[in-house]
Amino acid sequence: MRNEVAIIKDDGWRLPDALWEQIQRLLPPPKFHPWGMHNPRVDDRSAMDAIFFVLRTGCQWNALNKTGICTSSSAHRRLVEWTEAGVFEAFWREGLLAYDELKGLDWSWLALDGAMTKAPLAGSKKRVRIRRTVASKAPNAAC
Repeated sequence: MRNEVAIIKDDGWRLPDALWEQIQRLLPPPKFHPWGMHNPRVDDRSAMDAIFFVLRTGCQWNALNKTGICTSSSAHRRLVEWTEAGVFEAFWREGLLAYDELKGLDWSWLALDGAMTKAPLAGSKKRVRIRRTVASKAPNAAC
């Protein structure tokens, strides 16, 4: 029996249609692949749903493969492509301007907060190298 992923159309994590329409017009045209495509290109909306799913849940990219939204490699590749094209920055800018029009922003007072720290388990750059061992040639060796 194979493990099959049930594809769910709306699980509360998908982008609403109105939001998708706003972001879709910011997307660049697909890049032409010189040798053609071996597999069909993943739908832009599925890729965007997958990107926002990772951002909203904090799950690992490879966990996307079990969701049925989109494969992790396709979603990450599209994230890089759209980030380089400035899609997310343009969407953020449009959101700020829309909010300014609705509620108003006090542009004279701005603040930015953030933190950057070293990962606690990342280790140091001065790692101890362990010599690799070779398989034993003893008669009772399993290799």
